[in-house]
Amino acid sequence: MAYLLGIDPGYGRCGWAIISDSFSYIDCGVIETKPTDENRLLDVYTSLSDIIQKYSPVSCGVEKLFFNKNVKTAIPVAQVIGVIKLLLAQHNIPYAEYTPVQIKQSITGYGRSSKDQLAFMVKKILKTPEIIQYDDAFDALAIALCHCLALPGYSIIKKNI
Repeated sequence: MAYLLGIDPGYGRCGWAIISDSFSYIDCGVIETKPTDENRLLDVYTSLSDIIQKYSPVSCGVEKLFFNKNVKTAIPVAQVIGVIKLLLAQHNIPYAEYTPVQIKQSITGYGRSSKDQLAFMVKKILKTPEIIQYDDAFDALAIALCHCLALPGYSIIKKNI
């Protein structure tokens, strides 16, 4: 059994999730940084390094940077994505990036599905715990699942859901 990592990049809160390649929930959480901390990027780097050391994922899905109007938040998130890509390269972990529409399309079959529809399918497929404290961690689960579904030879049809 191999583990896959999903990451929902964020500057204040970065979501992460580990699933198995057999579509099983393993773990998820968030890396929180405080605005007063001048080492926020290092904190993300160190925390993700610890997760990689613990689970040894073979591949990773990362949400693509998306922003509407607020460029102020896009720049720090882009910096976090740079840290993530550096870390994955250092550990020789291949990755792919997915837009929110691609994530929803791969899991629900419809790229504009609601958050509730996406949550229902992720919970059903991965058999996640009832309570996941942060949306960022849940989003990371959806990203990991999308990534698993995008890999050659993987399909939820193979899994008896």
